[in-house]
Amino acid sequence: MAPGPPSGPTTQTAPPLLLCEALGFSPQLLLDDIINIANNAVQDGVNGMEDFLNKWADERDARGDISVTSSDATTYEVEQGLVAFQTLLEYHTDFAFDFFEAWCLRNIFAIPPDLPVVLPHHAGLDLTTTPEQEQDAMDELDALRAQLDGQRKFNRLLKRSVKASARQRTQAETRLSHISTLRAPLDTLHALPDKFHAMYTTVSSLPPLEVSPTVDLTEPGKRQWETSRSGYVNWALSRLLVRTDEGTGHGAVDKMDSAAASIGNGEALRRALHEVDTVQRDLASVQHQQPSDEPEDDSRMEE
Repeated sequence: MAPGPPSGPTTQTAPPLLLCEALGFSPQLLLDDIINIANNAVQDGVNGMEDFLNKWADERDARGDISVTSSDATTYEVEQGLVAFQTLLEYHTDFAFDFFEAWCLRNIFAIPPDLPVVLPHHAGLDLTTTPEQEQDAMDELDALRAQLDGQRKFNRLLKRSVKASARQRTQAETRLSHISTLRAPLDTLHALPDKFHAMYTTVSSLPPLEVSPTVDLTEPGKRQWETSRSGYVNWALSRLLVRTDEGTGHGAVDKMDSAAASIGNGEALRRALHEVDTVQRDLASVQHQQPSDEPEDDSRMEE
């Protein structure tokens, strides 16, 4: 069968692709396998001929029909003959199978240009599209690609955010473990405001203290009697009054009694001392539970 006329670029490209899809394999690969099998057969024939000629030459030498010089010449002729025989076989094989390959691709594995080809899974499909429809499909494909890129970037941001959140959580848990020892002192301090309020109420019920007149401060670096004549007179009078109070029965005990009486009666003082003692005990318990690096704050609170 003579090969048909050459066709255009569309019929040169599309039908072979459809042929490979319909057959499930490439025709070129099948032809290459056939040619390789033929070449292997030629090589086997050359190897068999070489074994036969070497055996014939050895038997001839064993019978002693020829001399040593003739034996070397026979070996050389066998080698040259095998090379020529192999070259001739390979030439005819290549020429024949090149023609066979071209004939198969143009006749057996060829689809005529005027023959419409429809594969089973393409049956019923409308493959006719306008340029506008193709452009719309390409635009939609570009939009989907952009959306996919955005989702990938969003996923990368989410992964980084998850790692940052895990790192911050670890730091927060570490800080919480450091301050967890302060919970017990804080629970004790919650009860202190009520006790302070009770102490304030008790102290507020006491009568006010009488404020005694104070002496004006002297100049820095000078005693009272060194400032002026009036300062000396005031100092002398104060000394005389102190001696007079001590001589008339106003000693230290009398002064303590009068000071206590000026503050309040015995029952009120007892209640105030009881409240102060309770607050001091609570503060002492908190001081023992807190770390040792805060003694100065606890002493100030007790004062």
